[in-house]
Amino acid sequence: MGHTLLLEIGLEEMPANVIPSSIDQLKKKTEQFLQENRLSFGTVSTFSTPRRLTVQVENVAEKQEDKSESVKGPTKKIAVAEDGSWSKAAQGFVRGQGMTVEDIEFKEIKGVEYVFVEKFTEGLPALEVLKGLQNVVTSMNFPISMRWADHTFRYIRPIHWMAAMLDEEIIPFSVLDVQSGNQVRGHRFLGSVATIPTASEYEKTVADEYVIADRNKRKQMIAEQIQHLAADKGWSVVPDEELLNEVTDMVEYPTAYYGSFDEEFLQVPAEVLVTSMKDHQRYFSVQNEQGELLPYFIFVRNGNENHIENVAKGNEKVLTARLADAVFFFEEDKKYTIEDFLAKLNQVTFHVKLGSLAEKTKRIQLIASTLGKMVGLSDEELNLVERAAGIAKFDLVTSMVDEFPELQGVMGEKYALMQGEKPVVAQAIREHYMPTSSEGELPASNIGAVLSIADKLDSVMMFFAADVIPSGSNDPYALRRQAYGIVRIILDKQWPFSLKQLLGQLKESLPYPNEDVKNGFEERTADIRRFVKDRVRQVLQTKNIRHDVMEATLKSEQEDLCLLVETADVLEAHHEDEDFKPVIESLTRVLNLADKASEEWAGEKPIIRDTLFETVSERELAEALAKARQRQSESQNIGEVYETLAKLHPFIDSFFDENMVMAEDQDIRKNRLAMLSSLAELILSFASVDHLVIK
Repeated sequence: MGHTLLLEIGLEEMPANVIPSSIDQLKKKTEQFLQENRLSFGTVSTFSTPRRLTVQVENVAEKQEDKSESVKGPTKKIAVAEDGSWSKAAQGFVRGQGMTVEDIEFKEIKGVEYVFVEKFTEGLPALEVLKGLQNVVTSMNFPISMRWADHTFRYIRPIHWMAAMLDEEIIPFSVLDVQSGNQVRGHRFLGSVATIPTASEYEKTVADEYVIADRNKRKQMIAEQIQHLAADKGWSVVPDEELLNEVTDMVEYPTAYYGSFDEEFLQVPAEVLVTSMKDHQRYFSVQNEQGELLPYFIFVRNGNENHIENVAKGNEKVLTARLADAVFFFEEDKKYTIEDFLAKLNQVTFHVKLGSLAEKTKRIQLIASTLGKMVGLSDEELNLVERAAGIAKFDLVTSMVDEFPELQGVMGEKYALMQGEKPVVAQAIREHYMPTSSEGELPASNIGAVLSIADKLDSVMMFFAADVIPSGSNDPYALRRQAYGIVRIILDKQWPFSLKQLLGQLKESLPYPNEDVKNGFEERTADIRRFVKDRVRQVLQTKNIRHDVMEATLKSEQEDLCLLVETADVLEAHHEDEDFKPVIESLTRVLNLADKASEEWAGEKPIIRDTLFETVSERELAEALAKARQRQSESQNIGEVYETLAKLHPFIDSFFDENMVMAEDQDIRKNRLAMLSSLAELILSFASVDHLVIK
């Protein structure tokens, strides 16, 4: 029967957003420590609140596993002196292993004899080994950290206590001036210091002190309390998993209750009220059966029900002040027209190297118009895109968005409708910020989708042109997320177009903020294409596409993002075909030799001359290639493209069997390389098959 280990780090209140990652880190570091120190263990449970990070490990072994290992030393030539005695190198080696020269034996490795000792290390008692948990505590990393008192040590928040136990025994160690023990602190106001009788009774001990340490239980308690409260009042709660998670990490002993606000605030758009309640106060909003917002809210107290009516009144007072501000901002914004706000965009800098928001708006209009034509929007839709793109950013200078930045687009839609804009234009203003997260909701309308792509593509293009490019984890303008959003929208709409062609058209017509950016765009066009194209990798990863298939697909010359995904699917589907290996080997052989064509033709365009054919296989491959090109030009079905290339396999093999590509006759050699170059171009328009791993 194993032992139970407990480690709790007691802290001042931590920010809710760092707690989930911090407890995951503590769990992993504890498991790694036990594994590295040869202490077997069973289930690892975690507990976390704003004031504690805790791991509990079951079935920890009594002692370390014994260790037997064969340790290699110097060669025999170095270990043995000329007179046959042991050299200093040999003596130093065995001394370092805690052994003597009597323990030395020789083993031969690849014809060379080396000194070896068979070393046995008896495992230490678990309690002795676990003193090293001090290093687990101090090795934790956090996105934000602080120093306190006169310590130079940094941590997420000051450490106030540590509990470290193996069953009922204390594991002694210290961090700064805090000594580990068997005592923990309960709820800051309702509980007191408690002594844990044994590590396995941790959860019950802190529960008696008003701490629900299990995060999942605490979250379930909050959800159930909210639902019971809503059901009792006949409300429905606006679902919000993000808020539920945040509130869970803000309390130790949750009690849900409700408050109200004046109905006059309901004149403000519901999104404003919901955002104010959620983002500023961490309240849950409620609706009636028709989905209409009600003048009530649900809050979660970090405590019990005592005097909770007074807490509700306090929350109502704070919220009323917030909502009064919202009403004021809303009424102020209504005094101005969209054109008034647009005029202010000239004074708002998008980026110091890229001009104002007004300049960005002009670029978005041009990109949206160009893209709209490419994807086949009607003339009416193009006119709507033009209008939506021209006013898309106006709400950024409204008082409401200044106060609630998360409502950008949402307020744009509201104000646009209030000022008589067409609903589809107003909808596009809101949708052009979508997706707001990597896997967030996508624009539903074609107008909104085009506008969203145009906005994001402008950011990617201009920042690249200004040499502000993501590197490593550094991506301050979220260009990777924006490019991924572009890819997701295009795939969702299944819009077929060439990214290279789009950028080519824009290069000549964009109103650049300055000459440096214009030159930068011309230099970085290929990098921009690769950057956007490489975001397809994330899509393929969600589909569990093989790594080599992803590489072959993304290294192709294909510029249509939808066809890239289809190509990966086709390669994945055919990977187990009986003829897949010989087909790919033939195509790869072509790619490998085609590289020599550029050297041979020295910059000229390779030309195939049938008058220079010497064998039947040459002529047959040329004819098969011509037919394949014709079929590929007539079909956008990637499955058919693969089948077309697969049918070339026997012609390619016959060609290589009968012909010496690098013939002595220069004209013959250049002609054969020209045919391989043309064939390689066809292959690479599908996939760079030389990246495929075939067995």
